[in-house]
Amino acid sequence: MKKRRYSLSLSLLFVALPSSHHLSAAPLDSQATINAAPQTVSSNAPKTGAKKLAALAERYYEQQARFEPVAATYNGDNRYDDQLPQTLDLKVKTKQIAMWRQLAGELRQISRTQLSAADQVTYDCLQYELDTAIKMSAFDDRLMPVNQMDSIPLTMAHFASGQSAQLLKTVPQYDAYLNRLKQLPGWLQQATANMREGMRRQIVLPRALVLSMLPQYTQLIGDKIESHPYYLPVSHFPAGFSEADKLRLSKDYRSVIQDKVLPALQQFTQFLNQEYLPVSRTSTGWSALPDGERWYRAWVGDQTTTRLSPEQIHAIGLREVARIQNEYVRLGPQLGYQGDPKALPAWMEAQTTYRPFKSEKEVLDAYRTIDAAVREKLPLFFGKIPRAALDIRSEPEISRATASDHYSVPAIDGSRPGVFWAVINNPADYATTGMKTLFLHEGQPGHHFHLATLQELDVPQFRKVGGNNAYTEGWALYAETLGRDMGLFENDPAAYYGHLSDEMLRATRLVVDTGMHVKGWTREQGIRYLQETLGYSEAASRQCIERYMAWPGQALGYKIGALKIMELRQKAQASIGAHFDLRQFHDAILSDGTLPLSLLETKMLKWIAARQNNK
Repeated sequence: MKKRRYSLSLSLLFVALPSSHHLSAAPLDSQATINAAPQTVSSNAPKTGAKKLAALAERYYEQQARFEPVAATYNGDNRYDDQLPQTLDLKVKTKQIAMWRQLAGELRQISRTQLSAADQVTYDCLQYELDTAIKMSAFDDRLMPVNQMDSIPLTMAHFASGQSAQLLKTVPQYDAYLNRLKQLPGWLQQATANMREGMRRQIVLPRALVLSMLPQYTQLIGDKIESHPYYLPVSHFPAGFSEADKLRLSKDYRSVIQDKVLPALQQFTQFLNQEYLPVSRTSTGWSALPDGERWYRAWVGDQTTTRLSPEQIHAIGLREVARIQNEYVRLGPQLGYQGDPKALPAWMEAQTTYRPFKSEKEVLDAYRTIDAAVREKLPLFFGKIPRAALDIRSEPEISRATASDHYSVPAIDGSRPGVFWAVINNPADYATTGMKTLFLHEGQPGHHFHLATLQELDVPQFRKVGGNNAYTEGWALYAETLGRDMGLFENDPAAYYGHLSDEMLRATRLVVDTGMHVKGWTREQGIRYLQETLGYSEAASRQCIERYMAWPGQALGYKIGALKIMELRQKAQASIGAHFDLRQFHDAILSDGTLPLSLLETKMLKWIAARQNNK
């Protein structure tokens, strides 16, 4: 899915045995009474507590949406489509942190033990989001507000396509986007001020990331208004707009872009080139920043929802790499390869037979064929199918150079489907080997089944749009393994290689992310490791490594979450035996939406016990 830090991440804690992949739950204090008998209370107390919790959850969502309007847009809440976030301003950020603390204090006044089981889940999720947000606010993330992966100017270009989260179908929607453009110069000015403060405090991006980011801004300061990404809405008016509206909007867009936005972008690009780049750091990892190691360890907890240390995660990654390489030993001869199994990825990378595409349409049609095959299998694996449709589209050109294939959620009101975005820079470079696995992850039953189902649940709004990386990406990575169960890799060793290759990618992430951010690995060392282990080109390896540099810890949640879900499945199969129903297991995993992994484990262990008793 789209990898953004807009949604607050949950991070309930875990302890892992360093000698195995088993992750045993270590609940927070608030979870300690999850199985305790309810206290004797008046009959009105539970109702009062439930009402207070519901009101608190609603306030939290509403206030967060106001502070983070772009996140609201991505979440399908279009009430703030005319606003940009102002939280780069320290005064505004301070107010947001005060809001979190106020709500956390009010939540503590509600007796958790008096709530229903469903409300206890909401209580735990809200407490965790608030506690995590407060914890992460101790670090000055606002001093590095842009990188090559994620920035408001690039987000605005993505929105301009009208195919993303911001709707551009009516005149008021055109005006809303225009109002956001009007605010962009102020956002850039504040970003510059923050980055200058970061320069003074030595909290700056690595030089490599600045160099990767600069071409994006160079593209945004082109001279021709008519070809500017922000002008795209005016270039493609929907049918039904009056001539008067077209004339006014064309004039207003041209004036705002030419007189306000372009000068601000040019000034910001000049700042990046002349001031920021010369003082950007030559180091690679987050630990090179002031208090950077503690900061990175906080990111690890946030992104994995565990108490695993970076060192433990590094070891898990090495074990997973070795396990997958053993699979290469068996698979290589099926593909016609007789060499060293470790060199299989490099050999596969050189096989042109797996790159048959000549056009973007051919790639998209191939995904639609995969989608049709998956749809036939889904009823065998899920009792509940999301109501929202899934569409397949190509990534807009402005963001293709640095984007990864991803998923965007459907609008809550049903006005926009879920979308699998395929990044097709050059069709001739697009390999068939990984397409089945990628679709299972980004499409269905991966992100689409999780996030579209989540929108259908009767839970507070913050739970529909929030979440944590370990569950979200862990489920999607687990969904890739269903390709074996569905028979998608039978008689297709190349597709199974693609599956193993993607799994290897997630295993190497555990190694290189922790390696760079706490073990002193350089960017170049990380690039070499990916080239040797994955068979990737230098350019592809560099793009991966620079993503992990920009988003510390984000890449860890995939494998950690998937290992937990697979562990729970294996435990359920062993405990329930012949009565185990995989459809029921999957529905149960998804039935409460996004949970920190320890809450998920507690829930599923109860589910397993109930079915053992009903044998």
